[in-house]
Amino acid sequence: MPSKSKPLTEAQLRAYESKRDLAVELLESVQQMKAGKTQVVSSPAIEARERTGLSQSQFAKLLGVSVRTLQGWEQGRKQPSGAARTLLAIARKNPKALLAVAGK
Repeated sequence: MPSKSKPLTEAQLRAYESKRDLAVELLESVQQMKAGKTQVVSSPAIEARERTGLSQSQFAKLLGVSVRTLQGWEQGRKQPSGAARTLLAIARKNPKALLAVAGK
């Protein structure tokens, strides 16, 4: 699996993807689930979005970010900074306030 410290170049990504065996990876994942070796991933971004009741695309639009960026936050691949982090905190603690400001 590629390192999480810095992004891969296009060439590195193509090389990595060409060597993957998705069938094997899927089978390993199923075996891990059956053995109870999985954990539920939760993030402040998921919690914030769920509390608003919005879809990923709706929530991303509300925050002014792309769906891909939101997915990165939700999957722990990226961390929100600045105003986005503040908006997520508001959404977690008082989702109605964020929705009211957004006119939802």
